[in-house]
Amino acid sequence: MPPNTTATTGDKPGKSGRKKGRKARLLVLVLVLALIGGVAYGAYWSISTVRASFPQTSGTITLKGLSGPVEVKRDGYGIPQIYANSDEDLFMAQGFVQAQDRFYEMDVRRHLTSGRLSEMFGKGQIDNDAFLRTLGWDRVAEQEYKTKLSASTKKYLDAYAAGVNAYLDGRSGKDISLEYAALGFVNDYKPEKWTPVDSVSWLKAMAWDLRGNMQDEIDRALMTSRLGPQQIAQLYPQYPYDRNRTIVQEGAYDEQTGEYDQDADGTSSGSGSSLGGTGTGTGTSTGGTGTGTGTGGATGASSSSTSSSSTSSSTDADATALQGQLTGLYKVLDDLPEAVGVNGNGIGSNSWVVGGKHTITGKPLLANDPHLTASLPSVWYQMGLHCRTITAKCQFDVSGYTFAGLPGVVIGHNKNIAWGMTNSGVDVTDLYLEKITGDGYLYDGKVVPFKTREETIKVAGGASKKIVVRETRDGMPLLSDRSDELVQVGKKATVANGAPDRGDGYGIALRWTALDPGTSMDAVFAMDKAADWNDFRAAAELFDVPSQNLIYADTQNHIGYQLPGKIPTRVKGTDGSVPVPGWNSRYRWTGFLDFDKLPREYDPKRGYIVTANQAVVDPDAYPYTLTTDWGYGTRSQRITDLIEQKIKGGGKISTEDMRQMQLDNSSEIAKLLVPVLLKIDIDDPEVRKAQKLLEGWDYTQDADSAAAAYFNSVWRNILKLAFGNKLPKELRVEGQCLWVDPVSSTGPVDDTTKVRECGQREADQAQPDGGDRWFEVVRRLMDDKKSDWWTTPRSGTRPAAGNRDELFARAMIDARWELTAKLGKDIDTWSWGRLHRLFLKNQTLGTEGPGIVKYVLNRGPWKLGGGEAAVNASGWNAAGGYGVVWVPSMRMVVNLGNLDKSKWINLSGASGHAYNAHYTDQTDRWAAGELLPWSFSPQAVDDSTGDTLTLQP
Repeated sequence: MPPNTTATTGDKPGKSGRKKGRKARLLVLVLVLALIGGVAYGAYWSISTVRASFPQTSGTITLKGLSGPVEVKRDGYGIPQIYANSDEDLFMAQGFVQAQDRFYEMDVRRHLTSGRLSEMFGKGQIDNDAFLRTLGWDRVAEQEYKTKLSASTKKYLDAYAAGVNAYLDGRSGKDISLEYAALGFVNDYKPEKWTPVDSVSWLKAMAWDLRGNMQDEIDRALMTSRLGPQQIAQLYPQYPYDRNRTIVQEGAYDEQTGEYDQDADGTSSGSGSSLGGTGTGTGTSTGGTGTGTGTGGATGASSSSTSSSSTSSSTDADATALQGQLTGLYKVLDDLPEAVGVNGNGIGSNSWVVGGKHTITGKPLLANDPHLTASLPSVWYQMGLHCRTITAKCQFDVSGYTFAGLPGVVIGHNKNIAWGMTNSGVDVTDLYLEKITGDGYLYDGKVVPFKTREETIKVAGGASKKIVVRETRDGMPLLSDRSDELVQVGKKATVANGAPDRGDGYGIALRWTALDPGTSMDAVFAMDKAADWNDFRAAAELFDVPSQNLIYADTQNHIGYQLPGKIPTRVKGTDGSVPVPGWNSRYRWTGFLDFDKLPREYDPKRGYIVTANQAVVDPDAYPYTLTTDWGYGTRSQRITDLIEQKIKGGGKISTEDMRQMQLDNSSEIAKLLVPVLLKIDIDDPEVRKAQKLLEGWDYTQDADSAAAAYFNSVWRNILKLAFGNKLPKELRVEGQCLWVDPVSSTGPVDDTTKVRECGQREADQAQPDGGDRWFEVVRRLMDDKKSDWWTTPRSGTRPAAGNRDELFARAMIDARWELTAKLGKDIDTWSWGRLHRLFLKNQTLGTEGPGIVKYVLNRGPWKLGGGEAAVNASGWNAAGGYGVVWVPSMRMVVNLGNLDKSKWINLSGASGHAYNAHYTDQTDRWAAGELLPWSFSPQAVDDSTGDTLTLQP
């Protein structure tokens, strides 16, 4: 055993009947390895090698640094509940236990956030490392730890790191994880000690995942090569405030007090101390039009807040100049490892809370299911952190979801309150064009020197590489330094009158709130200890990055919502929707919104609050621009409708009702399109057979539904024909080639000028992705049956289309034969789940390793129901195919009337060890929509405990 840990009794997990099943799987693994890799290779990958890293979960281990005994109680799914007598012991034990289960995942994450993946995986990660070094997440995290975080937070982080290091002490790589054994064949990498900064850095990665509208800025600019301002505006319609409700519905911004207040019955929404900055700025209404001009001219396409008849204040030449630059930036962003997420595209989440007057318990119920890229192991880690007695020395009694590598609980409940999160989507990133001159950049007519630093990237099995990172004002990294393509395009870019001469080309710099040191780690611990609404708001005020929709419920029968975050203000006339000139100080952020200016609700009269990435507040009630790129409210309105159906029917909502709502598969776009599709005359009898599947369909997308399979294929083909084939190559799927008119992408192709263009974007990132923005685009075009969007040329035997119904008919034909190729000619064998499958992949060796390693580490497929913009949001990208791209990464329902009757589930399992019993033991139940019991009280935890490990000083 390692020198700092001594086992005195106990055994490894698996004394139940699962042991035989696991041993059989391990023997199969060994046989496969022996057959494929040879006898010597197979012998190395023996059962003992596979099991060497499994955690000890019972008995006693001596852990130096503890002040008293700590118990780790695991239930039948390996989920740990930790009991201690001091905060430091609690978090030291958390670090030890998470390292037992997930250290490889933790190690990869810290190498990701610090731009050191090349140290583990070799030269193929140099470009990723260079980009991440340029962002400098670990540098910002270190500044946070040294200058921003409270003394108590540092103490907890230090204790957590000590627990991780106690686990690592004396263990070789293969004793820690199977992946290290695999790496040992090509690399002599050895894990190093954990630091508190390693924990803080992961919050930066999650902030990047949830960074707002940066991708929309890029896409709008790229569209200008083929589309005009009015066409682009049609593809980014205004939020449908008249149809889909905002999160906050009661109250308005009070100009006299400078705060957001509710006006219902004089109800105060709580105070909470004002710990943040007071920012001034004037920002424009969300319903504003376009961007300002200013000296040098704003650049890019039309703002997403414009109507379809509006035009951008920027010139087409400005937008065209950005196209090549932003294409290069997109490629860098898109190449980041999937461990970070889906790079801000398509991410959603559901969370809602129902007050006691509408529930069967008379107390609130709170549900949450964040939508993230599917990964193995899941990004979430379930656990409970309990002080045996709450005292000044030991203050925590909390349970829920956190990240491996992070102390505390991020989402969950304590004995008094529960909370959930969804991405708010507020705009906290801006791209700036920079005029580079020598060793500096132009700013208000003067050349200002870059702030530079040299970084050395160490490479496993190769020579190190040095890079120079350049930053402009406000610590903005020059991202264009990381792409040769950007340099070349910058030399050739065409610019508008009034802009500085291009010289050697323009650069692109990023302003992002997460690159400023903050206090989000303080917020995690403050939320874990919060006892009421005021405590909760005080914790939310510390949650500066990423900005999340926070919902709240407590055992005293109160519910609430708070928008937190460090949200910038901009000069009047700019709204953050397009890149702006960096050479003009007019476009610099003017400040940040004070916390008390941010929207909130407390005990609204309607008795419930729904957040699902929709608009936070109506612009008529709020003077500041939060973003121009909300989600369009499809999921949130469906959840609202389900709640109101129950309430108006005189019923009370139960935990089971909340679970059923989470599983709602209804397709809102099908409700709009199917009645029209059924009226279209189809000549081909085989296509008519498929069309008839839609007759009587209830619009639910169950895994076994043939109608869902056919409709989603029709929807995919409508999008492709109407929009996808008319987008520039930079947005289309890589390798999909078209003959297009280089002058205009709408209308018939001129055979004398057409050229062949191939898409350039990864399949799961291409457009049109089929999300609810596209629902809204199609909805607004439905009555304009002769819109140019509804035209498509003939292709082979497929007919041309000159209006809406002809294009719909063509889509039904294409869908029939696409599914025939994929699922067979017999429509009786079709099902949505056969198309819509989930594969869980280890995010390093499971995606890039040898085939046999992928076989060992990866799992799947699972046939899923649900779909894009459904409440049961198993997302897929309509441009790229039908496979599941992102999922409800966990689901929970908290019962504030009896916390032990709360329910939860994770995407995978507690363990990160392949072939451990808890590697994917929750996935089948997750896929079936089931929830597991969630014990909280000491008695309930004891009743569910299968293994107990005692950690002693």
